[in-house]
Amino acid sequence: MNDTLQSNIEVTRTRIRFIGNSNEEKKEEVSKLVNEFIDLFAPIETNLNEILVFVDHRTGAHYFESHIKASKFIESSTTDVPLDPDEQGEYRANREIVNDHVAFERMKSDASQRRSFSNIVAEFNPQQNPSSPLGVIGGQHRTEAIKEALAQGIDEFHEVKVYFALDQEQRLDVQVVSNTVIAVSGDLYDRMLETVKGPELRKWCHQTGLLAKESDFGDKAQRSGPITVRLARTFIINFYEGVKHSRQPFDTTDTSPIIPSVGIDGVEWDKLRSHKPSIWEDSRLSRAGMQFAKLVAAQRKAIESRKGPADYREKAMNIAILAAWAYVAGFLTDNEARLKRHFALSEKTSGDPLNSAALAKGRHKTDPENYRGLGTRTDAKERGRLVELFYYQAEKGDGITKSAIEVAIAKYYAKQSQLEVQRLEKGAK
Repeated sequence: MNDTLQSNIEVTRTRIRFIGNSNEEKKEEVSKLVNEFIDLFAPIETNLNEILVFVDHRTGAHYFESHIKASKFIESSTTDVPLDPDEQGEYRANREIVNDHVAFERMKSDASQRRSFSNIVAEFNPQQNPSSPLGVIGGQHRTEAIKEALAQGIDEFHEVKVYFALDQEQRLDVQVVSNTVIAVSGDLYDRMLETVKGPELRKWCHQTGLLAKESDFGDKAQRSGPITVRLARTFIINFYEGVKHSRQPFDTTDTSPIIPSVGIDGVEWDKLRSHKPSIWEDSRLSRAGMQFAKLVAAQRKAIESRKGPADYREKAMNIAILAAWAYVAGFLTDNEARLKRHFALSEKTSGDPLNSAALAKGRHKTDPENYRGLGTRTDAKERGRLVELFYYQAEKGDGITKSAIEVAIAKYYAKQSQLEVQRLEKGAK
């Protein structure tokens, strides 16, 4: 593009036309922001007769599809974008940059060869961040590639879809849609949804030690990574499932923990938060959370000092183990003696607290050949066996032993047979 055209772009003022339904008050607010954006970024569209601002009728969000120079884009933009800037400004919805991914390497190579990128999604919010008012919501990898190319003197135009005057729900929608373009993980989706609900779950995890202070939930489940929203929800849901059944006889009650789906705003979680809004002040739940955090830490420390297999170190964070442990903690909430023995599992010093080697040998004659032992799967049968194990261990407090594992597996099948008889009898009536 020649210098004359670029000069025209910078000085020309064009009228704004809205495509879609929008009230006058919103038009005035968005028009003001669009003009500020034009003054700062000088998009190529300002050389035309008018700027088209579209309205997404799904959410009412307003956006402008622009083309701007890399130099202006990088100078006044940021990928450090909060989902809830007013209440939880220190936490982010974006994924981390994956520096060693082959697609990212290709992207950087393309940028250095003067590629013009598209589908970058951003929000223009000068009030929130005056020095970098353009917050990149989708396209952080492309932004980094553009930045590296600019450092080499490559200053191309790039397409940026810019949103204006978003409310929190609209911002969440844009975050989800934008990240879905590059296969957003279910755990990241959960994290975004939980951020919109409020900071309560994160604060609870900070207070109990399940999440390091000032850190955020993991954006995907990974070994040694921070706890995910799904794991935190699973713990709390199953604690209260245990409490709900605590006055029923254990041997004749279906004690199956629940694992909520990932990437879906779960019914179980919404129902629990609605019916028990005061869970964050529940000292019983907080105590259980802190004790489980101790178990996680003790398990990791034991394996680090004894050089066991890598998966043994994170055994406590297996979602089936976490769910079963929390369920039993809830079930024993009115039985202080047994509850103390349940919590004391983290204090076992002869080997790792969960005795991972013994768990690896725990199996039933009906298990398939490729079954790698108790605590390696997440299905309902696995969760049910682990509940039996933790409940049995809490009876005497002798820890996880080969004998305890065998008894727990036997008890699980005996209970399932009895429950099946009860279901048949109920159906006959």
